[in-house]
Amino acid sequence: MHPTTSRRDFLDFCGNSLTGTALASLLLRDKIATADSVPGAAMGVPHLPAKARRVIHLCLFGGVSQIDSFDYKPELAAFHGKSLQSEERPATFFNQIGLIRKNDWEFKQRGNSGLWISDLFPHLAEVADELTVIRSMVADSANHTPATFEENSGFRLNGFPVMGSWISYGLGCETDNLPGYVVLPDARGLPAGGSINWSNGFLPAQHQGVTFQTKGPIIHDLFPSRSVTSEHETASRNLLSHLNRSHLHAAGTDDSMSARMKSYELAAKMQLAVPMVSELNQETAATRNMYGLNNEDTTDFGSRCLLSRRLLEQGVRFVQLYSGGSFGSPRINWDGHEDMKRNHSREALRLDQPVAALLKDLRQRGMLDDTLVLCTTEFGRTPFTQSGAENIGAGRDHNMYGFSIWMAGAGLKHGISYGSTDDIGWKTVEKPVHWHDYHATVLHLLGIDHERLTYYHNGIQRRLTNVHGEVVHEILA
Repeated sequence: MHPTTSRRDFLDFCGNSLTGTALASLLLRDKIATADSVPGAAMGVPHLPAKARRVIHLCLFGGVSQIDSFDYKPELAAFHGKSLQSEERPATFFNQIGLIRKNDWEFKQRGNSGLWISDLFPHLAEVADELTVIRSMVADSANHTPATFEENSGFRLNGFPVMGSWISYGLGCETDNLPGYVVLPDARGLPAGGSINWSNGFLPAQHQGVTFQTKGPIIHDLFPSRSVTSEHETASRNLLSHLNRSHLHAAGTDDSMSARMKSYELAAKMQLAVPMVSELNQETAATRNMYGLNNEDTTDFGSRCLLSRRLLEQGVRFVQLYSGGSFGSPRINWDGHEDMKRNHSREALRLDQPVAALLKDLRQRGMLDDTLVLCTTEFGRTPFTQSGAENIGAGRDHNMYGFSIWMAGAGLKHGISYGSTDDIGWKTVEKPVHWHDYHATVLHLLGIDHERLTYYHNGIQRRLTNVHGEVVHEILA
């Protein structure tokens, strides 16, 4: 250290730098009861030949309407304006059950596959032959917060590791300069539950999702608040390394301490790697335009999609992007209670072009052959409107009984749909897929047996799929 640097200044530097942030995060964690042969790493993975090496997960928060996007119901128009004919009244979030409303966007068959996609996503329609649509998803909650937890972790209660953390735990990272699991939130706000949606739960802290900011500096406190020469920086890190070695020598080998030391090393390397990977101006003008960076409506999500591709290229294992933020008036997510056309038109405009560009870009670079792209929403929306019993309202309520997601990339059959809902798109009637089945399938594509990826916690060998889950083999190539 510089001779004029006081102990207080040195501790202040550590506390306000990325290194200090890593230390604080790790010190807040309880000590892990059991340790693996390599701290924080699963044993015996991969269990089977992997089709995919890495994942981009698009989370569309708020509840995307399946009957207005990927689940074409040609008979729905005939029911428009009629009451729901059912002895069983549905349990919805607000229980304001109006009349049936037809789809607000027209559907067409797209690509060589003839996959039905609505005009809500005209750019995604151009890459229909890359998509694998599951039209028979079911969930256990119609409430945003527990439903989003279940989408990410398989459990409706918080405190459980999310899929990105399980994958980081199972497979690690292909680089030592960046985290294995990176989260890119919506610039307008965080989803319900906030950072719990990328929590490591009871897994080692190194597997928690690392949030990159979408406004201002990509990571806060990446650099010290005042100028520090390279000599002073090196001296500070040498001192820290010496203190760590002294502590290990005195206390004996400690997996938690070793993990902390690794976090310091990662923090130092990120100071070089993050500015490089986040410099989107290194891309050609054609690439930036393809992602919509020249358009005010698409530049936010387009930047995050392009950054995701660059992170994968640098060895990041799992990147998660959120579309939709906190609640307010108007809602800045996909929660179309009041006016579906206004809500979904606004949200689809932000991501349709960037996501289609991401798939095209990955394909032309040869990356889609070993990359898995996932696009999910916590639940769908009702085919009847949210209004009085005799009204055709403009909005739709939450629907956990049958909704759609899509996947693309490695190991999948492309240009197909799987499962089905009833004639009006309300309930799944054929080949239901629960979140446990979805998680089991994603892990399978990554070479992981979901029943064997476990972690001992509170007397139980925990896993992402709890005691459930079946791989959906029919969608696999």
